[in-house]
Amino acid sequence: MSTIDWLIDDAPSSRLQARAGRLYRLSRMLLRNPLAVVGIVIVTALVLVAIFAPLIATASPTEQDLANRLLAPGADHWMGTDELGRDIWSRVVFGARITLMIVAIVAVISAPVGLVVGAVAGYYGGWVDRILMGLTDVFLSLPRLVLALAFVAALGPGIENAVIAIAITTWPSYARIARAETLTFRNAEFISAMRLQGASAVRVIGTGILPLCTSSMIIRVTLDMAGIILTAAGLGFIGLGAQPPLPEWGAMISRGRAFILDQWWVATMPGLAIVVVSLGFCFLGDGLRDVLDPKHGDKA
Repeated sequence: MSTIDWLIDDAPSSRLQARAGRLYRLSRMLLRNPLAVVGIVIVTALVLVAIFAPLIATASPTEQDLANRLLAPGADHWMGTDELGRDIWSRVVFGARITLMIVAIVAVISAPVGLVVGAVAGYYGGWVDRILMGLTDVFLSLPRLVLALAFVAALGPGIENAVIAIAITTWPSYARIARAETLTFRNAEFISAMRLQGASAVRVIGTGILPLCTSSMIIRVTLDMAGIILTAAGLGFIGLGAQPPLPEWGAMISRGRAFILDQWWVATMPGLAIVVVSLGFCFLGDGLRDVLDPKHGDKA
């Protein structure tokens, strides 16, 4: 085997080693940030609780026991019981599954859509940019919760429709970020080289532009997780999200507000879960921004 053939055959492994080394360095930088570590712990705990909910919960999240309704937190019921005698700890644990599912589906739907729309608008410019960004501005001009309420009201209550509504209202911010990133290197030399080699616009956008927008998109998606959770909880609070008897945290707060003065734990426990998980995603997003965004690191 010639030297050139050896170098060609060894190129994939070298790239893999370089990526592994970069991932290792980024992981070490992330772990040096105390708040990022707190965020990682909280998000990891949320994932583990959602996966092992049947093992962690001490009772059925939907089984009613009217003889033990509105019991204060204690040894038998760690977070007390609600107005139907259901164990709040178990409902909060199983509610983590619903929260994680909403967050994951919304991110999987809205982030790629916004990324593609923003990259196409930034790459082509002209009337394509004006049309796509005009549509984006229409969505951004309205508060996310208000817009989600309008879509859910049109689609009907339910967790599936709530997820669709939240995804529809989330993608515009990602499109703006992707467009701004695309404009910075649309005329870069490597993009021009791809064009000279005969690459189509689809290939240039797919292999040359979209990968460069990934870091900013990951940061924004992680930071937006808290907003997604709060929007889902808001829809559940007014009865347009997950429907009974599903243990969704926003719906649990809504049912517990009638007992907030005497049986405070009914609404407080799911509220604490929302606050803790939202803070976890915010801390993780801030840590990822410090690691993945060199411009932000220079400013800091």
